[in-house]
Amino acid sequence: MTLTAQAPVDLHVDTVQPASPGPKGRRGLVMTLVLAVIAIFWISPLALLVITAIRPLADFIGNGPLSWPDQLTWSNFKDAWDIGNFATTYRNSAILAVLKVPLGVLLSAMLGFALAKLRMRFRRTVMFTVFLGLTIPIYITIVPVFIMMRSAGATDSIFGLIGPYLAFGIPFEVLVLQSFFRQIPDEIIEAATVDGAGDWRVFFTMILPLSVPALVTVAILDAVATWNEFLFALILLNSDAHKTIPVGLLNFQGQFANNNTGLAAGILIAVVPILIAYTLLQRWIVGGLTAGSLKG
Repeated sequence: MTLTAQAPVDLHVDTVQPASPGPKGRRGLVMTLVLAVIAIFWISPLALLVITAIRPLADFIGNGPLSWPDQLTWSNFKDAWDIGNFATTYRNSAILAVLKVPLGVLLSAMLGFALAKLRMRFRRTVMFTVFLGLTIPIYITIVPVFIMMRSAGATDSIFGLIGPYLAFGIPFEVLVLQSFFRQIPDEIIEAATVDGAGDWRVFFTMILPLSVPALVTVAILDAVATWNEFLFALILLNSDAHKTIPVGLLNFQGQFANNNTGLAAGILIAVVPILIAYTLLQRWIVGGLTAGSLKG
């Protein structure tokens, strides 16, 4: 047996040179820089508000609103809390949100389920009527709503605000929820119906548990809208004992006409709960709005 000599194996390995960033990499870097600049401009009003709220008025007037403060103070918040009557307005806004938001979400979920899954007469007409509410500006309804609420004796009461708030909040919530309910397979509802479950049982035992992301989303958005609503509260509430936080900020008019630092502290006190809610629940908002966008 003869052995044939094999050719030597070339073990030379070429050094891999790092690839230079291509056009896609450069476009990504430019996009990142652009988004960073936009983010800075977006957050700058809040940053300016915080800086103004923790500086003395003399420093604000002497150095200008865009300068860095020479000293810091927390007395603006104490004065703003007293002037704005936040102990009362916080309570009223909290009571209104606790009563209105769950009721609005429940009614919207029931109507959204009926429009999405139930066979009912004039469903398209009802859906069109509900969504038409999204196109009605709130400003043209001020006089009719005030006349109706005055006739019903519901003015100057935080409970009287629940009706107008529901009327303007339900259309958007129904839009979000019925879009989500459409993505739930009909086979699940049909199987429960075959087993003897009625519409109410299907809704409360199956649809609501499957719709937690969407329900949490509309609840958060509704709570923020209720907390910040100003126009109806201004028109329907008169006494200081019933004012909500946005209306309570009007107490700074005149008393804080030239005290920008006190006014900034009052605004910051009013928006802190909303900022905390958005920070902690942001993933719920995004997840709920996109949960029904893709059909599983």
